[in-house]
Amino acid sequence: MTTMQSAVLRGPDPMQVESIDLGAPEAGEVLVRVVACGVCHSDLHSINRAKSGPLRTPVILGHEVGGIVEEVGPGVTSVKAGDHVVVAFRPNCGQCYFCLRGDLALCERPDNPDRAATGARPRLHSSGEPVLQGVGVAGYSEYTLMPERGVVKVRDDAPLDVVCLVGCGVTTGVGAAINTAKVHAGSDVAVIGLGGVGLNIVQGARLAGARRIIAVDTVASKGALAAKFGATDFVNAAEGDPVAAVQKIAGGYLDYAFEAIGLGVTVTQAFNMVRRGGTAVVVGVVGQDVTVPGLAFLGEKKLIGSFFGSARPQYDIPRLIDLYMDGKINLDDLVSKRRPLREVNEAFADMETGEVARSVINPRG
Repeated sequence: MTTMQSAVLRGPDPMQVESIDLGAPEAGEVLVRVVACGVCHSDLHSINRAKSGPLRTPVILGHEVGGIVEEVGPGVTSVKAGDHVVVAFRPNCGQCYFCLRGDLALCERPDNPDRAATGARPRLHSSGEPVLQGVGVAGYSEYTLMPERGVVKVRDDAPLDVVCLVGCGVTTGVGAAINTAKVHAGSDVAVIGLGGVGLNIVQGARLAGARRIIAVDTVASKGALAAKFGATDFVNAAEGDPVAAVQKIAGGYLDYAFEAIGLGVTVTQAFNMVRRGGTAVVVGVVGQDVTVPGLAFLGEKKLIGSFFGSARPQYDIPRLIDLYMDGKINLDDLVSKRRPLREVNEAFADMETGEVARSVINPRG
C-alpha cells in the first residue's frame, strides 16, 4: 500500500489535494512514480461534466504521464523498476478483433484500471472510500497504477516533463495527420483549433510533406505559435467566415481539414472547407450532433473520425520521442507553463483562456 498526494475532483467544486491510498501492483500491473502530467482538454471535459452532474466522483484526473517505474507485479516482463515510461491512457488487449487487425486504438477490451467503475475491486481509496482513476490513469498524483500494456518504455535521456505530452496530445495530433488521414505530400491542409492537439496536427501535416498548412483559431497570438510548428498561414476565425478565408488561401481546393476543438459548428466548417473528394477529420471530443450538407457526399467528400491518432502506442510513442530528440518535431514550445500539483486548478483556468498550448503538472513541486 502506497499513500500519495493527489488532486481529487469531488463534484462541481475545484479539485483539492488529498492523501490517497493506492494498492500494491498485482499480476500484470506496474506502479509508476509520476514525474510530470500534462493538462489536457479531455480532462477539462470531465471537469465540465462534473459541473452538470453526470460525471462519477470522486475521481482523480490527468492522463498525459511521464514517470519512472517504481515496482512491477508478477508476470510483467516489458518494464522493470527504474525504467522511464510514458503512460498510454488507452491500453489494448492485443487479442480482440480490432487489435488483430492492427487498429489498437479501437480495442474492444482495453484493460482500464478504473476498477471502481467497472465493478471490480477498486485500487484507490480516500479514508476507505473508493476513488476513480480518471481516463484510466489518475495522473494528477505522485503515483499511478497501470496495466503492463498501459506503459511504454522510453529512452532515459528524454526529459519526462516534456515527453509526457506524447502520452496523449502529441500522439493524437501527429497520428491524426499521418495514421488516420494519411496526408499526402504536396497537399493543402487546414487545422481548426490550435491547442496542444491542433498544434501537433500542424506538425504532423508538416512531417507528411503538406505544401500549405492553414492554422485557424480565434486567438490572434496562436498564429505565431502555429508557425513554429509548421503552419504557413493563419486565419483568425473571430474576424470573419473561416470557411471562406481558408478556401481563398487554398484556391478553392483544400485537401484536408482537421477539427481539434470538439464543437458541432467547427466540424461543419471543416467539412465545408474541403474540396470535392477532400477529407474532413474530427479529432476533438464532440458532445453534440453534427449537421453537414447531405448533397456534398455526391462530390465524394469524406467525414471521418480519429481517436488517439489511430496509434499503436508501443511503436508510435518511442518513435515520436526519437523524432523529438533528433530535432524533427517540436515539443518544447508546447509546454507553456509548469505548475506544482497545488496549482492544478489554475492550470485549467489558463487552458480556458486559450493562451496556453499545454501546462505540465509536477506532482512533487
